[in-house]
Amino acid sequence: MARIIGVELPNKRIAVALTYIYGIGRSKSKEIIAKLKLDSDKKSNALSEEEIRKINKLLSEEYVLEGDLKSEKSDFIKRLVRINCYRGQRHKKKLPVRGQRTKTNARTRKGRGKTIANKKIAKG
Repeated sequence: MARIIGVELPNKRIAVALTYIYGIGRSKSKEIIAKLKLDSDKKSNALSEEEIRKINKLLSEEYVLEGDLKSEKSDFIKRLVRINCYRGQRHKKKLPVRGQRTKTNARTRKGRGKTIANKKIAKG
């Protein structure tokens, strides 16, 4: 298995395998392959040591990835909470931040629904 910046890449096409690194999606992966002039159909296990070294060098010099990106992201959210802006308040209350509805849905962010006793009142 190829190991790039501390991540074991699966034996897939290099364009797909690079997306297993946090911070790299399909478009960034294609961009990296184009910069290094690699064959995108090549499997990650077929990469030579020289190619792996080139990828490692490019990623460490030009991109913020993995742990650094995660800490940068959490620092940004902490800043929003600290300055008490609207988005920071939404993060603090664990509610959706980007304008989604919350009357229904939003279960991913809010957690499981809580049952309230005697909420439904019989008509009649």
